[in-house]
Amino acid sequence: MANENDGMAKGLIIGFIAGSVVGAVLALLYAPKSGKEFRADLKEKTNELVDKGEEYLAHARSKATEIINEGKKKSDSLLSDARKQANSLMGDAERILSDARSKSGS
Repeated sequence: MANENDGMAKGLIIGFIAGSVVGAVLALLYAPKSGKEFRADLKEKTNELVDKGEEYLAHARSKATEIINEGKKKSDSLLSDARKQANSLMGDAERILSDARSKSGS
């Protein structure tokens, strides 16, 4: 369920960025400006989109780091629990074996 939401969020963000690019290009193409003004506007919009892309990438990296750290914590917890259970089982097994040896030796 969480993966579906992450996928939808990614799709929404990518769609928003793509829509922004298309809208900006169309606005620039249909605006009555000289070539020099058009190139300046195009450069400005390109820089804005690059900045937005860098922000998105930084956010995605941050989120990925959070997810990885959370996964490591969960796996460490699971390993710790498994070790505790294994030690408990080994203790029980040793106790049963010791009891069996004492009963058979008597």
